[in-house]
Amino acid sequence: MPDFDIFELGDVVLQCGLTLRDAKLAYKTYGTLNERRDNVVVFPTFFSANHVANEPMIGPGMALDPERYFIIAPNLFGNGLSSSPSNTPSPYNAGRFPTVSYYDNVTFQHRLLSEQFGVERIALVCGFSMGAMQSFQWGAMFPDIVERIAPWCGSARTSRHNHVFLEGVKAALQADDAWNGGWYDRQPTKGVRAAARVYAGWGPSQAFYREKVYLDMGFSSVEDYIVTGWEGRFLELDANDLLAMVATWQAGDISANPTYQGDFQKALGSIKPKALVMPSQTDQYFPPEDSQIEVGMMPKAELRIIPSIWGHLAGGPGRNPVDTRFIDAALKELLAT
Repeated sequence: MPDFDIFELGDVVLQCGLTLRDAKLAYKTYGTLNERRDNVVVFPTFFSANHVANEPMIGPGMALDPERYFIIAPNLFGNGLSSSPSNTPSPYNAGRFPTVSYYDNVTFQHRLLSEQFGVERIALVCGFSMGAMQSFQWGAMFPDIVERIAPWCGSARTSRHNHVFLEGVKAALQADDAWNGGWYDRQPTKGVRAAARVYAGWGPSQAFYREKVYLDMGFSSVEDYIVTGWEGRFLELDANDLLAMVATWQAGDISANPTYQGDFQKALGSIKPKALVMPSQTDQYFPPEDSQIEVGMMPKAELRIIPSIWGHLAGGPGRNPVDTRFIDAALKELLAT
């Protein structure tokens, strides 16, 4: 039995101009909604993961305590549980799946909260990586509903450098002869493995490899880490689903919508919720310098750098217990305000 629920969205018109029919938003809840309906935490998922990957940040005694908060983990479109290339019927299946923006994702998540649960107040929206980018989007789109946001290892707009990194991931995957423009009869495993190896050079930091942290994680060598830790994980995913999430990521910009019409500074300045922005000190594609610029344009934001050599992976829930504790402590502090 699946451990998640489905919110039926019906036919939705996406930012790209296409209509995704019978769209579905997969989600899981933890805890109980109180009578005032104001103990809500929204915890969106991140690239290549579903709600299960968020669960190391949820538990008794933690900031996201289900005995205190009603936590909703909505699954990103394209991750294989919400509407994705791998589960959408023709004609928008496989290589024809449309680009779903963060704006679309958050619009659908807001519908879930308001229509399914009657929620009009959110205590916190938080998340890692693509979950962080959705947190920024929530703050800009619904500043009068959200009380706090806590994005970590993410950004309010995908940088040019980040875009180029993702071009490498896409090119590696699509170079497989089996790719066939997304209309493959079997998974393009050579391409998926190549994409995973590209990612392996960017997810952790240089210091992570220099200090041989992968040995402490139980891998016997760098190659063992890449094959098992990266290729193995990517091979569990559909290639078109990976590319759908990359498309969402590359288009990330909280101002790219009718409300802000590309005015990035205005969008950041409109984030009224109290914000705690947490980049990793050694993140190679969401560097602290970018977060510092964004925080400088937000009215109630604090920059708090995660002191880690794990690179982007520092923010992965449960990846490194030390970093997870740092983020959890910061969330407790934010929720106490």
